[in-house]
This record gives sequence, C-alpha cells and structure tokens, in this order.
Amino acid sequence: MPRLRELSRSIPLRSPADAQRPTAIALGSFDGLHPGHRRVIAAVTTAGAGVPTVVSFWPHPREVLHGDTRLRLDLPSEKLELLLPLGIAQLVLVPFDRSLAALSPEAFVDEVLVGQLQARRIAVGSNFRFGARRQGDAADLARIGAERGIAVTVVPMLRDGAERVSSSRIRRALAEGQIDEARRLLQRPYRFSGRVVSGRGLGRQLGWPTANLEVDGRKFLPLEGVYAARVQLLAAPAGDPALVAPAQPVAPAGCAGGPGGWLAAVMNLGPQPTVDPAAPSAVEVHLLDRQLELGGCWLRVEPLRLLRRQQRFEGLDALQAQIARDADQARALAGVGVAEAPANECGDAAEQQDA
Repeated sequence: MPRLRELSRSIPLRSPADAQRPTAIALGSFDGLHPGHRRVIAAVTTAGAGVPTVVSFWPHPREVLHGDTRLRLDLPSEKLELLLPLGIAQLVLVPFDRSLAALSPEAFVDEVLVGQLQARRIAVGSNFRFGARRQGDAADLARIGAERGIAVTVVPMLRDGAERVSSSRIRRALAEGQIDEARRLLQRPYRFSGRVVSGRGLGRQLGWPTANLEVDGRKFLPLEGVYAARVQLLAAPAGDPALVAPAQPVAPAGCAGGPGGWLAAVMNLGPQPTVDPAAPSAVEVHLLDRQLELGGCWLRVEPLRLLRRQQRFEGLDALQAQIARDADQARALAGVGVAEAPANECGDAAEQQDA
C-alpha cells in the first residue's frame, strides 16, 4: 500500500509499513464509530503502552471472500476527523486479500499485530472474530495475546433498549429515512460528501438550480426522498476520496460567509419521477437563498430530516409549488446560512448551482 496523505487537523492514515510503533491497538471495522466502538477505542488511549492506533481492514473481508458490496457508514477518509478527538494517533489500514484471510488466528497475531505493528496492547469488542474462516474469537485473541505478553481487553457490547448498538441498526434507521434515530445511535450527525459534476440543467428550468453530486459508490446513503439538509463547501481531495479526505472547509473567492460555514439546503436523493422518470438515481442539492459558483467544488452534506418520499406530480407547476413548500420546511429545520434573497453573493453570472 502506498504512503497515504497526511492532513492537518486530522490524524494520519497509514499502511502497516508506515505505522508508528510500538502500538496500542483498537482492532475492528468500527463502521460508524458509534458509542460502542468508542468504548473499545477508549481502552487503548489511556493505557500508555504504545501509540494509540485504530487498525481496520481495507477492503472489507466480505468483498474479497464473497464478492459482497459493503457500503460504509464512514469511509476511511471520513474516520480521520472523527478519531482525532478520541485520542487516536493514527489509523492503519491492513490490506485484506486471500493470503491474509488464510492465516490462522495465531499467525495473524504473529505476522500482523506483533511482526508489523509491534502491538503492546489490544482492545476488541466481545463479538470480534478473526483468522481463517473466522475461527478465532475474542477469547482466543486474549489467550494468544497472553502467551505473547500482550494485554488484551475485551469490551462488552453496548446495549440500547432491547437491542445492542450496532452499525447494522444505524444502517436500518438510515434506510428507513429515520435521520434523528441514526443521529441518536451515532451520537453525532450522519454526513457524506461528493464532487459537484455537470447536470442537465433541469433544476434551473424549474427555478430551483441544483448542485449535482458524485458520491463515492462505497458510501451508505439514506432512503431515497427529499430532505432538509445543510451543506459545507470543501476543497477537493487529492486522490481516492475514500482514502484521502477533502481539504478543510472553504468559501469560494469573493463570497460572503467565511470559510467553513454551513448553508441551508434541500436535497433530493433518487430519480426524478415528474421531470425525467427514466433518469438514474442522483444526489441533487439546492442551496437556499444562495447563489454560488459550485462547479468543481466538493460538498459535505448533512441530511437533517426526511421531508417526503418522492412522488410523481401532475405537472411542473405542481412540482414547483411542492419544492417551494419543501424549501420553507428546510429553512426552518436548518437554521443556518439563510439570507434575505441575495441577488448574487459572488458578483458573477448567475449560472450558479446547476453544474
């Protein structure tokens, strides 16, 4: 794996060969970095027995072994900012392939955790499995670690009501459009990002120009529908967006609001049943009361609430009236970045959002 870009205001993303050693390792997928994951991570940030490190596999083992598409709540690049306040010093991605999958639990510990990462302490969740055919469990890891002088902490699952807090449960909430429930389980906002790409200008024809986003196909997206949202402008990443996070929030030159500000928006996720029923699913964002040059920009989107499912209207007038109602609801929910109908904040031609 090549050396990965290190970003300011985030921790470094490294291959095993580039990792700082010795390490105190929180080992697992940690998809979503929900409170249960954070308890595992906390077990290695206070130990003082090595560089606090999160170790995960890339790509996901099921993609390699079974050809399953594994959509992530958080791509590795998105984890960088999330891990920093938790006391983690580096995120290490172990390249997963069939040769790694064939290692016995003992060989995995010896070759990867000890040989490559010089682990001094390891923490896992109680449901952790590893080794060929997933034959090793957390108890096996504790036994193998003890034989090699490595302290292993097994953290019990965190429960919420009758169920445990899990990435699957968060995905289920998002798949049902329950943004508030997903936020409650994550204990943080759910977000995604993408590059503004050229569209066909259909939104502009309706009087609601949109930024059309190209989102990484490995990212888990919520239920198709129309959402109140807020948006932040970012500088584009230099490399694979899953592995290299976008640069820090920016404001386009000459625009009001300053860098890093959030802007109120309406997001359409899915097809266009009234305007073009045959069009593929897309992510379209309309910035409320803002006209900004967005071509080539990178946007971070935070869905706030599902306003409605998509529906086919009798005509464009009915669709435009509904979009206006959606916008009014989104303004009230977003509470940020709303202005009194500015003409053009950048002073350029108003070919703004529909890239």
